[in-house]
Amino acid sequence: MTAVDPRTAATTPYPAPLPTEPAPSEVTGPSVRDVIKAYVGLTKPRIIELLLVTTVPVMFLAAGGVPGLGVVVATLIGGILASGSANTINCVLDRDIDEQMRRTRRRPLPRHAVSPRSAMVFGIVLGVLATLELGLFVNWLSSGLALTANLFYVFVYTMVLKRRTVQNIVWGGIAGCFPTLIGWTSVTNELAWTPLVLFGVVFFWTPPHTWALAMRYREDYASVDVPMLPVVATPVATARQILAYSIVMVITSVALWPVAGTGFVYPLAAVVLGAVFLREAFALLARANTGADGPALRPMRLFHFSNIYLALLFIAAAIDPLLR
Repeated sequence: MTAVDPRTAATTPYPAPLPTEPAPSEVTGPSVRDVIKAYVGLTKPRIIELLLVTTVPVMFLAAGGVPGLGVVVATLIGGILASGSANTINCVLDRDIDEQMRRTRRRPLPRHAVSPRSAMVFGIVLGVLATLELGLFVNWLSSGLALTANLFYVFVYTMVLKRRTVQNIVWGGIAGCFPTLIGWTSVTNELAWTPLVLFGVVFFWTPPHTWALAMRYREDYASVDVPMLPVVATPVATARQILAYSIVMVITSVALWPVAGTGFVYPLAAVVLGAVFLREAFALLARANTGADGPALRPMRLFHFSNIYLALLFIAAAIDPLLR
């Protein structure tokens, strides 16, 4: 047995521990599921849902009943691809402000789950596929309308209006109105007054819907110098604008009755839903007039109901021709 020198035993260092094996996630990187989830997140699925809600019901109106399953599926696929393309490119162009805002900082690009280059390529590919799919399997009029909406959203709203004018969402929201036209032309291959009236409904719906959300996240928009109306105007002034647009929206929605010659289901739904919407808009203004601000304004009440309003109004438009 080898003797241990007591003079050196206390100062002799212990052997360095062996390096630990890296975790599997550190070796393999993100899983396929994570990558797919990130790319799907770029397309903003919740916005796509709203756009499809305004597309399919118009197809029922255009067909005077149930449209063909083939054209519905082809239009839905094209609509998903087109909307996903515009939303993805928007994420690329807005990644600098998305990274600073609480509401958007968990999106794929701020989290660096996808590179900007890969996201841009993905968005362009989706746009090309949407244009070809709609043109080849639906018709080229619908394809051209979808492409126009995408170009407007990217170049007019995102690149020009959003960071420069308080009217950003008013005119930029035009892009979100195109599904009413696409739904109609996918069945008829021509435009008419009925989809144009519904275009107007979505146009006047967009500012109250968006400004209510912007009231909730006013500090976010202010921190990145995006001049949304609640950032540059008082809560009272914003609430008045929301009420004004809401009134015109309800009037426009009722106008579809004589224009499209609908039965009783649609106008009944338009009046009832419109009345509830106006009640929420008046209530928001009343809270603002009392000096309420921030969470006390409760703008999300109107925001959440605006989603329900649009969905139920267009569902009523789809049901109406089935009961005539």
